[in-house]
Amino acid sequence: MSQLDMNLLLTRLLDKVADLGAEADIIANQEKAFSLKADKGELGEYKVTSSQQLGIRLIKEGRVGIAYSESLDELALDAMLQDALDASRFAKVDPDQRISVANSRITTDCAEINQPDTTPVEEKITLALRLESEMLAMPDVTGAPYNSFFEGESQIWLANSQGSLCQHDEFSVGCYTSALVERDGRQSMHSQGQYGRRFDELDSQRLIDQIYAVASDLLPGEALPGGRYSVIFSTNCFASLFGCFQGVLSGKWAQQGINPWREKVGQSVASRWLTLESRVYMPGGMNIKAFDGEGAATSDLLLIGDGELKTLFHNSATARHFGVASNGSAARGARSALDVTARHLVFGAGPHSEAEVQSGNYLELVKLDGLHSGADAVSGDFSFGASGFLCRDGVRLQPVRGITVAGNFYRLLGELEAVGDTLHHNDGKGFYAPLIRFGGLSVAGK
Repeated sequence: MSQLDMNLLLTRLLDKVADLGAEADIIANQEKAFSLKADKGELGEYKVTSSQQLGIRLIKEGRVGIAYSESLDELALDAMLQDALDASRFAKVDPDQRISVANSRITTDCAEINQPDTTPVEEKITLALRLESEMLAMPDVTGAPYNSFFEGESQIWLANSQGSLCQHDEFSVGCYTSALVERDGRQSMHSQGQYGRRFDELDSQRLIDQIYAVASDLLPGEALPGGRYSVIFSTNCFASLFGCFQGVLSGKWAQQGINPWREKVGQSVASRWLTLESRVYMPGGMNIKAFDGEGAATSDLLLIGDGELKTLFHNSATARHFGVASNGSAARGARSALDVTARHLVFGAGPHSEAEVQSGNYLELVKLDGLHSGADAVSGDFSFGASGFLCRDGVRLQPVRGITVAGNFYRLLGELEAVGDTLHHNDGKGFYAPLIRFGGLSVAGK
């Protein structure tokens, strides 16, 4: 559907909402996806899909109803509108939710995230097959069960009863592979992905080398004696770990009374070396977007500065609940209720060189298992299976497997021994952090 046709459709729907004596915001998205999977030297999957959704958050007399449709014909949209109206009748009055963003006309103006793709499909097929064949050619690799190339194109429109109409277009590509290494009766497996905006950004050989190095180097690993160890997490691991506890930055969690930091704004929650921001733009970042889930402009936010909690993520409803300003952090999809989200999470560079962070003895963790089942986001307690390397002065001395690391994440943020001066990103390019050395993590092993 063209931009003009979608704009007209959204306008007609909002006129019908007004006729009902209600107000609403509407999110529409159209997506195209293409994926390939390699299996045993052949193309196991060649899939082209397209989808569309339109969802409404309708508010009448303080009650909220949510509904969506995958069809954009008039009868289906009328039924969706009726479903939302019916749902609102049975909802509790929510005094915090209103359609608040007026006359927002934002289009994400960033050519980087929506570049034309002229790569022949044959090159994409070659990449998918090469991921498997070149991994299987590595020493002692007996399997590469997951190999894929994928790309996606997305268009998003947001319109509301207050005259807002926003649009966002983006295109992304990625690939993924894995390695099963067997040697001397032992096995080790690792998998990883790469993401970008252009096909030529994908470096399959680098990805293969990274995955193989982790799987092969961990193969002879043994458990360590139990005790307390200084720990450095790989950026991917730190991103996954932080993701288990990210709710402490949520104004929605605070509104629901389950955020342990809900009354700590303005107080110290971490080491003075720790700074955390949500940034709208990072070079090569995969979460670039100019407006939030309500149509408000996104902006850079200082969440933690020198260890002090500065703010939480707020949409208009959580902001109204706490009597603060909304900060462009609303999250909502066509099917979902109003929530909050970050853009790019960026831990600030610290005062130490990476050589200083890696000085002496420490445990480098590159794999964590059972994250969400082993984490309590309210208390902060966690216990995970882990693999990595015992290191000294930046040199890996021995691989480590079969250990369990445990601690309290919120206390851990106050137990920083060093923070590096160079940022690294995770595979998904939505999380950035320097090397951070945490002190006193409990390890159960031998």
